[in-house]
Amino acid sequence: MLSACVSILAVALICIFIFANGLPGMMKIGPWRFLTGTRWKPSAGQFGILPMILGSVYVTFGALVVGLPAGLLTAVYLSRFAGVRAKKVLRPAVSLLAGVPSVVYGFFGLVVIVPLVRELFGGSGSSLLSACLLLGVMILPTIASVSESALNAVPESYYEGALALGTTHERAVFTVVLPAAKSGMLAATILGVGRAVGEAMAVMMVAGNRAVIPDSLTKGVRTMTSNIALEMGYAADLHREALIATAVVLFAFVLVINLAFSIVKRRAKL
Repeated sequence: MLSACVSILAVALICIFIFANGLPGMMKIGPWRFLTGTRWKPSAGQFGILPMILGSVYVTFGALVVGLPAGLLTAVYLSRFAGVRAKKVLRPAVSLLAGVPSVVYGFFGLVVIVPLVRELFGGSGSSLLSACLLLGVMILPTIASVSESALNAVPESYYEGALALGTTHERAVFTVVLPAAKSGMLAATILGVGRAVGEAMAVMMVAGNRAVIPDSLTKGVRTMTSNIALEMGYAADLHREALIATAVVLFAFVLVINLAFSIVKRRAKL
């Protein structure tokens, strides 16, 4: 009970600190001006974070497009199709991907993904597309591991019953076992979204960090987390308060995503 209370207290203190230091700055700037402004120039007193909000949305959505199908299909393969030897190799490999530090992913993206995007699609290579590809790889192990656990938790009688009715192995897996594990797969998706939204270092290294609304996949972008990490070290006064207010928006952003997934989960159960 004491350990649980300490954990809850830590989260509560973080929330209190963020809101107590971020909301006054947002009020000084003006909530509407802060949230919908398209220019971020602290030296000129301009604190519009709409480009960063859209950047976070675009990068997260792109990472899901890349990582979610690959992660789910990896989980299906490991749970229902892979042999013993393949599992011995692939499971540790997936776990190893989950343990790689963000800065290592960022360096990989900088020396491999960025030049590849530049060669294939033009531009500088440091772009929204590079960030989406890199984050898709980063969230893949989380989605694969949690989804595999959900698939393994499905009672074997579901699968055996489907086979007894005359269906094939593939059809039993994709039409019976997979739908039965959708709750766990939704949880995996939420964790993947949380990883994508909260990532800063790797995105900073490959996204170009341009505080403008991108009009194509090959243009640079800046997320809310990257904006905070880039400027917090030297920010002061209203600039610092604006960065903490950005953290408030990020917190609300993650909360809305989790609530949306929870509503979808409840409707799916009904």
